[in-house]
Amino acid sequence: MNCPVDTAMLETHVLDPVTVEECPQCRGLWFNQDELRRAKDAAKPDLNWLDFDLWSEKDKFDVTWSSRECPQCKKKMATIGYGNTGVGVDYCIEGHGMWLEKGELEAIVERLDAEANSKTLAEYVSASLAEAREILAGGEGLASEWRDLASVIRLLEYRLLIENPRFAQLLSALQSSSPFR
Repeated sequence: MNCPVDTAMLETHVLDPVTVEECPQCRGLWFNQDELRRAKDAAKPDLNWLDFDLWSEKDKFDVTWSSRECPQCKKKMATIGYGNTGVGVDYCIEGHGMWLEKGELEAIVERLDAEANSKTLAEYVSASLAEAREILAGGEGLASEWRDLASVIRLLEYRLLIENPRFAQLLSALQSSSPFR
């Protein structure tokens, strides 16, 4: 496959545990189908429950036609601008994959990290309930959905302690006075 930016031959590159195609010149990355989610999960495991779903909130996207072609089918791709992040993802309309320019994966992870850090305790409770429902109905498989739920509950615990420092002090005092240490 050739790079949709500069037509250089794409090279196989490993972003543990995902194998993607990378341009040796512009350092852009081609992700097949579910590889972007898996690469994001590997880059920041606590964000595994925050999926970068290109179509989940269509009203937040600015969609235009790209001048770039899909490296697989050679059809014009759509450029999807996600909210106010400044990240524009070139997406194959046939579903073959998506193209990210150098640094855009990191920008997506940073945006999701900022989103996770800005959630309130109530939002984490809601997210925990949503993740619990996804164990039964989610499309990522049971083990993946359990990991998602465990991550959001861990972040819920952190948010509880951050928003309630007296509670954190009480737990710390109880732990240090415990006879079971």
